[in-house]
Amino acid sequence: MHWPCASLPGADLRERTTLRVGGPVAWLLEPADPEQFREAIVAARERGIPMRILGGGANVVIDDSGLDGVVISTERLNRIFRPGDLSAEETLDEQLPSARVAPADPAEDPRLVVWSGAPLPKLCRAARDLGYSGLEKMAGVPGHVGGGIAMNAGGKDRDGTLWQMSDVVERIRVVNAAGEMEDIARHDWDPVYRDGRLGDAIVAGAVLRFEPRSKMEVAEASREYLRRKNAVQPVTERSAGCVFKNPDPERSGGKTAGLLVDEAGGKGRRRGDATISERHGNFLINQGAASAADVFGLIEEIQDLVAQRTGLELECEVKLWRGNGERAAT
Repeated sequence: MHWPCASLPGADLRERTTLRVGGPVAWLLEPADPEQFREAIVAARERGIPMRILGGGANVVIDDSGLDGVVISTERLNRIFRPGDLSAEETLDEQLPSARVAPADPAEDPRLVVWSGAPLPKLCRAARDLGYSGLEKMAGVPGHVGGGIAMNAGGKDRDGTLWQMSDVVERIRVVNAAGEMEDIARHDWDPVYRDGRLGDAIVAGAVLRFEPRSKMEVAEASREYLRRKNAVQPVTERSAGCVFKNPDPERSGGKTAGLLVDEAGGKGRRRGDATISERHGNFLINQGAASAADVFGLIEEIQDLVAQRTGLELECEVKLWRGNGERAAT
């Protein structure tokens, strides 16, 4: 079968996820630029083949038995650069495929142009090194930019202050339902907490705007937040990030998913090598050779445990790819 980009039949996806579980996919496609990305999406749609988008693999559990259809990886769409003069009227046609001459002083235009496969840790480092503030609290968050925007990745401080990817987005370039590139300005985008609400549109790239600050200040803020995160989350272990979405605070009494799991006795529960972290109740970790079946079963067990104790049904934040053709960007 011919595809418009590099392709690999029967590719194993296990090592392409942060949890390190899963089986092969019928076809893995690896576009090298946003236009190839669009063409790959269109090709899969025109052939009626089930399609999924795989970014950094940080928010997904893939079935052990493997997947039919196509997985399009954003691994090679790994570009971050500073724009030249980008007026509000311009589209991203020239900005996304190639870099332009950057201004001499980063503070003159505190923006970065990114492709969807740019790793979030790399983006955070680039912003830090330029003295761009806005992503300090994303330090240590895995995955790719495309998935971060699609799910509006972020979190809440102890005082309830919300921070998320949408805070720094100026414009998004997506492949829309018609298979065309489309630019979405921030004022036309209506994301909510942990949901970019992009529908069938798939992120190809974005322009991000930051607040210029001293490099030392941005670096220290990033280090401090990472220190706090390391103290309460299993950052160095193999996980898929937060398993469950935080429930409506009015129904949960303001309790997070992690606290509900903890109070229900979920910490330390395990199936095979799949274990709920003792450090944080909303993290499921692979302690060795966990299978996807172990992970699926443990997630259902924890949901039942919390439901029996509180009457609340925890909704998965992590994407469960069971071979049903669901599309997700991570």
